[in-house]
Amino acid sequence: MSLLPVRTSAPAAGAGPSVPAAAASPAAPVSPVSPVSPVGGPTPAELLDFVRGTAADTALIASLPLDPEGRTWIRLDGPGGSEAWLIGWPPGTGTGWHDHGGSHGAFATASGTLKEDSLAARLPTEGWKTLELAEGVDRERQLTAGEGRAFGRHHVHEVRNESGGAHAVSVHAYYPPLPLMRRYSRTGQVLRLEQVERPEEWQ
Repeated sequence: MSLLPVRTSAPAAGAGPSVPAAAASPAAPVSPVSPVSPVGGPTPAELLDFVRGTAADTALIASLPLDPEGRTWIRLDGPGGSEAWLIGWPPGTGTGWHDHGGSHGAFATASGTLKEDSLAARLPTEGWKTLELAEGVDRERQLTAGEGRAFGRHHVHEVRNESGGAHAVSVHAYYPPLPLMRRYSRTGQVLRLEQVERPEEWQ
């Protein structure tokens, strides 16, 4: 498996089911992005198999330098042209709310525990800046070592290491490779688009 250089302050993690969602407030248009239409390539289930298998590679997991000040990561070769990352999470770090630009994927915890908050809602990917979420769309899960999850193209979530003193390490994979990530802030049931990140900002 080929590794790319270690970085600090990493990309994101991964996603979930669909239910009625939310009412979008008309607002300034989001930067235009062509919707991603995956053709071929690994399925979410295949990516989940990959991240679980990779998370069980103790030598690889031990090779990731851990930084007490920020997340570290190494890019990996994912299956079938997918993008994959090995990520270290110091205590108290997280991603903030984000999506994956239309890519589907999976992630698995290799060590420690990660908490994922996600939205069981299919959000529109473009054309809004502020969205009022319906009641009951929030989902929460704890992923301990060996546990993982797959997600679809419309997944919005945040992932955190809430431990007071232990690092967590996880493996993530996306297909197609992330074209962008949208970052959001949240106040109560209101989700607001704050930033669109392009691959050159995290690679």
